[in-house]
Amino acid sequence: MTGWGLFLAALATFLLSHMIPARPAVRGWLIGTLGRGGYFAAYSLVSLAVLGWLIIAAAHAPYVEVIPPLALFRWVPVLIMPVVCWLAIAGLAIQNPFSFGGLGHKAFDPESPGILRTTRHPILVALMLWALAHLLANGSLSHVILFGLFAGFAMMGMALIDRRNARLMGSEWSRLSRNTARLSLRVPHPWPPLWVWLTAIAAYAVLIHLHAPVIGLSPLP
Repeated sequence: MTGWGLFLAALATFLLSHMIPARPAVRGWLIGTLGRGGYFAAYSLVSLAVLGWLIIAAAHAPYVEVIPPLALFRWVPVLIMPVVCWLAIAGLAIQNPFSFGGLGHKAFDPESPGILRTTRHPILVALMLWALAHLLANGSLSHVILFGLFAGFAMMGMALIDRRNARLMGSEWSRLSRNTARLSLRVPHPWPPLWVWLTAIAAYAVLIHLHAPVIGLSPLP
């Protein structure tokens, strides 16, 4: 299987690998079987592997230009990816009753929501920013489909998860979420600890270093 067939197969696998574990019954069973730490470790590894496959498949799909390859657009991912890394690490580092995350040991406190004051969905916002930045820098049809679907998936996911949680939590939703936002410009309270910032910087450096050998293209303009 090559070309568009390989790209569509990789895209379908990626979407299913995120949609199925997001179902409460499946997610609960996986956490009960693997443990919370094991679940998130396995989920992250599988997601990264499928994502890598999908990006490579998109790069090998037939080229059809949609967005002109302007040099200015290649700077967008370079500038946005540090924010993406920070959001993803900060989101994973806490207990998040509203969305993905949950590696933190401290129980969620609605009076000190941390990064959830900025967004209840830091990992989905990171995915959305990653997708939009790379859509501008990679304007072929396969990449516009790829990154456009990722951005739409993230935005739709935030709304659907909020709606589901409001229904499941009932009156507790208002109490727990009162100092949070789906997406806002409010600063976190409190800010993530120093190790989150250092880990985000390290993750960004690793991504810059591995981009060319893994993806086949330097991320630097």
